[in-house]
Amino acid sequence: MRPAWCALPDPYAEAARRHLERVAAAPRPAGSPAESAARDYCAGVLRSLGFSVSEEPFEFSALPGRLGTSLCGVASIFMLAAAGHLGWRGHALGAFVVLAAGGIVVLGAAWWLARFGVLDLPWRRERAVNLAATRALAGSEPGIWLVAHLDSKSQPLPIAVRALGVMASLAIWGVALVVSALQSAGASLAGYWPLITIAGVLAGILVAASVVGVRSPGALDNASGVATVLVAAEQLPSDRSVGVLLTSGEELGLAGARAWARAKRGSVAINVDGVDDRGAIRVIHPRPRPEALLRAIASAAGELGVNITSGPLPPGLLVDSVALADGGWKVVTLSKGNWRTVARIHTPADDLAALHGEGVAEVATLVQRTLVTLG
Repeated sequence: MRPAWCALPDPYAEAARRHLERVAAAPRPAGSPAESAARDYCAGVLRSLGFSVSEEPFEFSALPGRLGTSLCGVASIFMLAAAGHLGWRGHALGAFVVLAAGGIVVLGAAWWLARFGVLDLPWRRERAVNLAATRALAGSEPGIWLVAHLDSKSQPLPIAVRALGVMASLAIWGVALVVSALQSAGASLAGYWPLITIAGVLAGILVAASVVGVRSPGALDNASGVATVLVAAEQLPSDRSVGVLLTSGEELGLAGARAWARAKRGSVAINVDGVDDRGAIRVIHPRPRPEALLRAIASAAGELGVNITSGPLPPGLLVDSVALADGGWKVVTLSKGNWRTVARIHTPADDLAALHGEGVAEVATLVQRTLVTLG
């Protein structure tokens, strides 16, 4: 039985599954033949819908995406261990300096690598291709873009565990800074440092284990987003002005979206990333909030009788909307799922055995109705 909310005719519901099966047929590392095959399939679908399709090659440094998170985890382990040693021996001021100075350096380096290094660093240079498709009046740009990433990756630990490690590390750093400051002021807190050090090392290991592999078919992350964009495009009238951007290198530091945002003028976009069959639809927005876009999504959800939640991006997660927002775009990311969803992402279990496409149809309908609401 089809879900009560689903206004899609049967051909569209069938298309959702067909797109998933073609895109998630194999792991799709950025720049790989498997990603190229998935991109060719998407290009054919979009051309059949009247889109003008082009490939947009770009170069980037794979160093931040492959090693950046792991290096931050290793740095956190060593600095918390050093601070713990100093605090335990009564050198609280030294512990505070290590944590404060080290935190500034690590956070500053992470920010620069994420924002600029992925395109500008001269090491580990690689090439990949974004797919751009437009359907607009001659000489004009689309008023809104639908965005999803094609590439996939695997990691030794699910994304939920990595995010937990990042949040735990940040919390432990905060506790360590407070303890070192109070100890410097005369409080007798040296006995807390072994516990802080052990907790910091364990949390740092979860972050340091975020090495990139190629064992995940990426059905959820992000064949589901690509399929959602394709189904939404199929629902739109043939004269509707819209752009579709299927990025590469999202799993390597948002490389494709960074390259696109650097080369293009800011616009409006709906990014789709991670659409499960179960769970709530979540609207993830950067700061500042794109108010008009959020209102249009809320209005469309109300018309469809679909429940949505909204909020900022959780720590430890990155999606293409971050790069686009940094480039001046008004953008949100749509996702759907629950804790079981994030437990599969970046693992070999992220395949079509646990994903059938009902969520793709639901979110595609929401995207289509949002575009109608926006006019």
